Amino acid sequence: MPNINSNPLGQKLDMPNAEVIFYTRLFQPPESTQLLDNLLKQTEWKHEPIKLFGKSVLQPRLTAYYGTKGYTYSGVKMEPLPWNQPLLQIKDKIEPLVNTQFNGVLLNLYRDGQDYIGWHSDDEKDLAKGSVIGSLSLGETRRFIFRRRDNHQNKVELTLNDGDFLVMGGDTQKFWQHHVPKSAKSTQPRINLTFRVIK
Repeated sequence: MPNINSNPLGQKLDMPNAEVIFYTRLFQPPESTQLLDNLLKQTEWKHEPIKLFGKSVLQPRLTAYYGTKGYTYSGVKMEPLPWNQPLLQIKDKIEPLVNTQFNGVLLNLYRDGQDYIGWHSDDEKDLAKGSVIGSLSLGETRRFIFRRRDNHQNKVELTLNDGDFLVMGGDTQKFWQHHVPKSAKSTQPRINLTFRVIK
């Protein structure tokens, strides 16, 4: 696994068999506000179906994929759109922090608290073995929960605020799942960007 540069902002979470570092407010207003606004307007959002228990259903959020290599998850083949300015701005800031060059980013737009993502691990075959995933939150605050694959009662919960950056490396995806649950309190949009290294 690439060395994640030590940074006084980063807090390593106490999670066995995982390498998770949490940077609070890595991006702050007005930068984070401008990035959110630009990404809402400039991103080519799609409402994609996925296969769930053999049925095709629309995902409870909007998605987009940018980068230089194609990527498949949950049976959805995503062809990359070329990097735009706000994504390059983020990329330039996070790559030195995690000592990694990302060649793809999956964006999820949670339009309000009714949009969510179920339990999953980011362990698709397209991902480079041992690479880190850099996850940036912009906009509305949402809960983010980890649980052990072998013990669903063992959970670690975070509150992800505007500008928070989460790095998942090592064996995190092998031993842990994560999700963003629905939230009755959330009325504003949130964008999550997961930067990846695709083989």
